[in-house]
Amino acid sequence: MPVIPRFLSTWFIPAPDSAVAEVRRRGKSPWIEGIHLLWSVWVFITPLFGSGYTWRWALITALSYPVFVLLYAKTLLASRRTSDFYAVGMAVLCLVLMPVYPAGISYFVFGCVMLRSAYNRRLPVYLWHLLLLNAAFFVVSWLLDYPLRAMLWVPVLTLIIGIVVNVERRSQEKDAALRLSHEEVRRLAATAERERIGRDLHDLLGHTLSLITLKLELSRKLLERDVPAARREVEEAERVARHALAEVRSAVTGIRAADLAAELASARLLLESSRVHLQYEAPPPLPPEIERSLALVIREAATNIARHAQAAHAQIAFACEAGVVRLHIADDGRGGIVDEGNGLGGMRERVSKLGGTLRIESPRGQGTRLQIRVPVKPDATLPRSDVAIEETIEEAAEEEVAADGATATSKLRVV
Repeated sequence: MPVIPRFLSTWFIPAPDSAVAEVRRRGKSPWIEGIHLLWSVWVFITPLFGSGYTWRWALITALSYPVFVLLYAKTLLASRRTSDFYAVGMAVLCLVLMPVYPAGISYFVFGCVMLRSAYNRRLPVYLWHLLLLNAAFFVVSWLLDYPLRAMLWVPVLTLIIGIVVNVERRSQEKDAALRLSHEEVRRLAATAERERIGRDLHDLLGHTLSLITLKLELSRKLLERDVPAARREVEEAERVARHALAEVRSAVTGIRAADLAAELASARLLLESSRVHLQYEAPPPLPPEIERSLALVIREAATNIARHAQAAHAQIAFACEAGVVRLHIADDGRGGIVDEGNGLGGMRERVSKLGGTLRIESPRGQGTRLQIRVPVKPDATLPRSDVAIEETIEEAAEEEVAADGATATSKLRVV
């Protein structure tokens, strides 16, 4: 007895290249493909237009409909290399039952449509197979003296539905390929960024740490012979270490800073996934602090448009004047913003910290426009801290440190 359930369970396991497996890879429920079975209601409606419901119709339906459902399921569960046989099986089931069961024409329509959705072939090949099946249907219906309208509308219906399904499937395949390309681009970008950071840190710290190690070794050897010289070497090592610390912190600040161009590209992907077309211009060169804040403002604005605006188009534009950069963000959504939530409040706070202003225009039904104005000073830089001051001082003494390093090397060789 356990053999039968095991056989049935393996029968319904989806193949790796099946339609159900593809639906699962897209993160959707495999039962979503079963919604098309609702069209099989015509099997139960067709008798109303003919001889009515009879015991013969009930018996044939009870025997054939489970077979049809099984064949339909196998077109979705079987490998794409073999699933077309199950689609043809639905069409053959109709042709066999046509002499006694006109309601089986629905099986034929399902078979023709699933022939394309079951496997991935080019449209001309699919149309050729579809014409062969419809030719067989025409011959059988003509031999059985079916009405002319039935002989004509079934081929036309299968051709129209088949072409529509073909276009939808091709569109889904292109969308899936586009998503994969976006993921690959993100992965390659992340890998390149990690490699860049690794190279920068190696170039930044490699020579400096070697120099510190050399000076400390020299000071240890001079400690018992020349204490003032050892003290001087330790002080120089400390100065080089502070300089290296300042450079590392500056590099980390640059890594953490949001890139404005990358944020614009990310906003475009976000809005396009929400069916909002975004037009934007290349950002002008800006100080890091302003660039980072404006990038966060654009991120929040794009999120608000995608979630709440119900827009079809959006635009982001920059304008640079004497000492001022202007950022314009607009959409053609529903507008009507009355109260500022956390998102708009955070945007206004970031702009205020830069000494700028944020103006919002949101008439109901006419979209929303954000006008951001931020002053740009000629010497605008990141806020200066003690470390930054030390870095400036040490950069001025860089040549002196390099000379001291050469002197220390010569001393070590003498010792």
